[in-house]
Amino acid sequence: MAGNSQLTVAAHALTWIELHHRREGGVATSERIAGSVNTNPVVIRRLLGRMRDAGLVHSRRGAEAGWVLARPLEDMTLRDVYEAIEPAPLFAVHRSEPNLDCPIGSGIRPVMRLAYARVEEAVRAELEHITLADVFSDVLASSDLTELEH
Repeated sequence: MAGNSQLTVAAHALTWIELHHRREGGVATSERIAGSVNTNPVVIRRLLGRMRDAGLVHSRRGAEAGWVLARPLEDMTLRDVYEAIEPAPLFAVHRSEPNLDCPIGSGIRPVMRLAYARVEEAVRAELEHITLADVFSDVLASSDLTELEH
């Protein structure tokens, strides 16, 4: 099973917007962000649209069309981003009803829902401790671009 990379792509986009702002100012276009992520601009626009709805970015139309951060990276956590872009839970129970005449089939769904709820809350709690500023500074440090941190 492949993992979902949307949180990584969203963090990439937000930190790229910050880097663009520090280097060039102005708005960041979906095309340029997509070039960094190596994906289609439509993918970026969809993710940024969800993050706009959650108040993480603003979009501008017209001659200066593009994206800007709605608040500083220090004020955004990975949990904020996760909740903006991942409406579905991490795990789900059977899509179809299991055999309710079977002792396992009749009890598996509620047990697994409870376990998954606990896992989901643990993930959200951990993501709450990591700001996008942390991600940004760690990426810059690993790229030898620390002069852009401040």
